[in-house]
Amino acid sequence: MKPWKVIERAPAPGGGELVLHQRGEEFAIRVNGRELMSSRQHGSEERMAEVACARLSGKRPKVLIGGLGLGYTVRAALDRLSPGAEVVVSELVPAVVAWNQGVLAPLAGRPLEDPRVKVEPRDVGELLRAAEGHYDAILLDVDNGPEALTQEGNRWLYGERGLASIRRALKPRGVVVVWSASPDQAFASRLKRAGFDTEVVETPARGKGGGPLHTLFIGRL
Repeated sequence: MKPWKVIERAPAPGGGELVLHQRGEEFAIRVNGRELMSSRQHGSEERMAEVACARLSGKRPKVLIGGLGLGYTVRAALDRLSPGAEVVVSELVPAVVAWNQGVLAPLAGRPLEDPRVKVEPRDVGELLRAAEGHYDAILLDVDNGPEALTQEGNRWLYGERGLASIRRALKPRGVVVVWSASPDQAFASRLKRAGFDTEVVETPARGKGGGPLHTLFIGRL
């Protein structure tokens, strides 16, 4: 088996280092040696977009995606949205955006080149706090889950204040989907208490290819 090689490095939010690795045609981004995302496993990210876009109607739906990753969630959303849709991608790390515009671009079919996409180099929490009744759907994949945080500053996002901000940012009948590497009953309960019709779905990391199960927390208004 070919060894992994380092392609580029970048500072990680909150400290540490993001490292882009390549092995043959596979890519992975790791932080402090821990894998955050991989081109081998993106079925759950695509399922996330499928769930979020399932009941969007109208000619100009507005979608906020927190976390660019390798671009698979953005691509899956674009494939399900109308030509007049608006997709805002919040990505705090400039290097991740640059990688998706460069060496990673072909993986998901160059989604950042779609004119419906606007990349915001800001924390998703900042965008949520500034919005009121703006988005039809919000997709959050900025951590490995509500407890498995990539940076401690994100903890508020999964608590009462964060969920209240998400609710305010959504339009009536809006939906939020939160990705997690593992189940979290406490978060599901908080989502329900925040006024969302809550559903928890386990989905294979590789989609039809199987793999470990990831968890999607779905909240509908």
